[in-house]
Amino acid sequence: MIGDSLPEDRTVRYELLRESLVMSPAPGLRHQRASFRLHVALDAAAQAAGAPVEVLEAINVILPSGLVVPDIVVADAGATAEDGVSIDAEAVQLVVERVSPGNKTMDRKLKPLLYAEAAVPHYWRLEFDPAPRLITCELDAGRYVERATALSGTVTRIEKPFPFDIDPAGLAQPQHRR
Repeated sequence: MIGDSLPEDRTVRYELLRESLVMSPAPGLRHQRASFRLHVALDAAAQAAGAPVEVLEAINVILPSGLVVPDIVVADAGATAEDGVSIDAEAVQLVVERVSPGNKTMDRKLKPLLYAEAAVPHYWRLEFDPAPRLITCELDAGRYVERATALSGTVTRIEKPFPFDIDPAGLAQPQHRR
């Protein structure tokens, strides 16, 4: 399997996009914080809706054109029962990419094309510049169509793949514990 032959390295993320091996640095603190909090919120919403899915972070997804590592994946629960290193795109209901300065083109242009080609029903993009926002897209006739944009400071209701309320304002803020 494609993912089995790539090295396990916590400092670099490897992806195979068409015939190109793409390496990117490991995500920073803000990225990790936002990904974790969004994961927790999505997991809670999926459980509340009784959706038969599992929410995972940074798991290998096998596409017809390569291997990608989305920041968050919502996959059919049956597809995640085995303890493998990757899942097939046909089991994926939603991918979320957290856009950072070094991967804007990949997450805004190339990856959506690859996910659409693999028929992943939902693609969301979490951005923080100029302000936190979550752009949600749904596959329609082979292309992603923007359905909603959750803006910082406003709770937005997203209905698919399961009901989910989000205000992206606090996703990346450091928590000050006492």
